[in-house]
Amino acid sequence: MRPEIVIRGETSADVSAIAEVTAAAFSTLPISNHTEQFIIAALRAAKALAVSLVAEMDGRVIGHIAFSPVTISDNTPNWYGLGPVSVLPGHQRQGIGTALIKEGLSRLKDINAQGCCLVGHPDYYRKFGFKNLPGLVLEGVPPEVFFALSFDGHTPQGTVAFHEGFKADGQQEREGDTLQRS
Repeated sequence: MRPEIVIRGETSADVSAIAEVTAAAFSTLPISNHTEQFIIAALRAAKALAVSLVAEMDGRVIGHIAFSPVTISDNTPNWYGLGPVSVLPGHQRQGIGTALIKEGLSRLKDINAQGCCLVGHPDYYRKFGFKNLPGLVLEGVPPEVFFALSFDGHTPQGTVAFHEGFKADGQQEREGDTLQRS
């Protein structure tokens, strides 16, 4: 019998588990700068986590997904960025990431989001309806890995900017630790 997976909103008690899951999920990915856990912390600190969900099994957090607001140069409102999404390596390829994405997109629609975009693997995200949209770009990112999904049929045109939290690299936390020990 397979243990039940519960998808729920994050709580303050989940913060350290989310950081651990995220770091573990991205630790072996060569495309990662290994800053994803710092990005989530920065988004949380800026109160920019519009939707933040965990996947829990047997009372343990084994996955997480974050959605935060993005801006688009054509001023289309209510669009969000998906990411990072992470699942502990021992639980990957079991549908947990898919469950997190589906529930997250549903919750975005519940808050009247108009769409969502992300940077990710082409073969994975297309199954959720994400597409490469001509005219919608993320500077510095190849168009074949930048995806968007409109919820209302309107396709924005312009340049997307993710929240400043995506620039987090952990230096701020390490500098703060050094200052506290001084």
